Amino acid sequence: MLERRLVKIAEELERSQIAEYVDLLNRPFSLIWRNLLAGTARGIGIAIGFTFFAATILYILQLLGALNLPIIGDYIADIVRIVQHQLEGKAY
Repeated sequence: MLERRLVKIAEELERSQIAEYVDLLNRPFSLIWRNLLAGTARGIGIAIGFTFFAATILYILQLLGALNLPIIGDYIADIVRIVQHQLEGKAY
């Protein structure tokens, strides 16, 4: 009975890959390197995602500005103009 439970616990520990985790904790430079790569990948992903999101919003604003709605069109045109000046490197 006890032997079966020990075997079951050993199998569960093996499935949870605890040995690899402990090995990784014993090698701090490997852990730092992996975390550095993961952080860099996350940062690049966030930057690319925000760029697509901002471009989509600007595109929609330009479409709404082209509709010449009385109050909203002027407001959106001002926003688009400010963003375009910023992208061109000019001060507003």
